[in-house]
Order: sequence, then structure tokens, then C-alpha cells
Amino acid sequence: MLIKGGNANATVTQVLKDVYALKKPYGVLYKKKNITRPFEDQTSLEFFSKKSDCSLFMFGSHNKKRPNNLVIGRMYDYHVLDMIELGIENFVSLKDIKNSKCPEGTKPMLIFAGDDFDVTEDYRRLKSLLIDFFRGPTVSNIRLAGLEYVLHFTALNGKIYFRSYKLLLKKSGCRTPRIELEEMGPSLDLVLRRTHLASDDLYKLSMKMPKALK
Repeated sequence: MLIKGGNANATVTQVLKDVYALKKPYGVLYKKKNITRPFEDQTSLEFFSKKSDCSLFMFGSHNKKRPNNLVIGRMYDYHVLDMIELGIENFVSLKDIKNSKCPEGTKPMLIFAGDDFDVTEDYRRLKSLLIDFFRGPTVSNIRLAGLEYVLHFTALNGKIYFRSYKLLLKKSGCRTPRIELEEMGPSLDLVLRRTHLASDDLYKLSMKMPKALK
């Protein structure tokens, strides 16, 4: 679910719209502004989680202290498990990159580059959050032609670079096609701000598979 804060500006609003476009039809975009501060009171987020039966959220806001702000998080049993705040330093929208886009519902490939994603605890949790948020439904088989776009996250010098590319399969003269990447958008340069992380015990409990599904 994508939620707009009471003071969201045009940049934050467009980021939420673009992320929703990548997530469709597996997402809910709330267009009305909601007066809430996730790090001070999670009541509204938990209400929306129950209302839409969603366990993942992105909240956008803007103020003088934290301009162009995103909070990405997930729920466990309709309560906030963990969330990470990101500041938008640069943004290029889907609509500003004129290349062709992928069909709605396309499952992305996710690539993470940078040692921080494996070494630093905040970045490790962020990587886990981003995988949960963008991976889409679990599938048993994958067609080569179904590999249509890539979400690439790079952690470098204290920043996170989020890029989206369409995968083009070109003739190569042999059985394996030649692969080209074409930027599709959106494109974001982000910085890590505040974090609210679950304890290790609660985090492990949240990942435990119910007996009924085993």
C-alpha cells in the first residue's frame, strides 16, 4: 500500500504514483492525504494494513526538517515490524523517460550491488524490505521471454541508487540472445535516514512458516 502524508509535495506524490505503476495490480494507492507520522504513531498505518489486508507499505511526506521523505516498511500480524526512512535527493519519473514500459503485472528481477547490503545491519534490513516490496508473487516456472525488466539497487558512499531497466532480447546469431538494458524509469538517488527495526527474535518469528503451509 502506498500512502501520501498530509504535507506531501509534487515530487513525493509522483514517486508514489511511479512505484504504484511498477506494483500494479499488486498494490493499493491511497490518493487522499493522511495526517500521520509513522515514527511517532503507527496507529494509522496499522488501520490501513487491516483495511487493505496489506503487509507492506510506502509512506511519502515532505517538511523542512525531512524534505522529500519516504518510509518503507512491513507489518507482522497488522503491527509495524520494521521500517526505514529514505530521503529523495534526485528523482526522474517514469513519464520523463520516453522509452517503452513493461506490461502491468510483470515480475521484476532484483539486483543489489554494494558491500553495505551484506555487511551493515541497516542496509541488510533495507535489502530484505526491498525484496519483499518489489518481488511480486511466487512462481514455479519462469519463461525467458518473461524476463522483461530489472530493478537495480546500488549502495555507494552513503547513498542508495535505484534504477529501473527494460530488458531487450536481441538476435545474436546463436541460440542464446544478446541482452541489452534500456532505462525505463523511475530513477531515484536516496539517502538513509531513521530506522525502526524489529528485534532479532521478533524478526525470526515473523519469518516462521505456519504449520498449515508446510
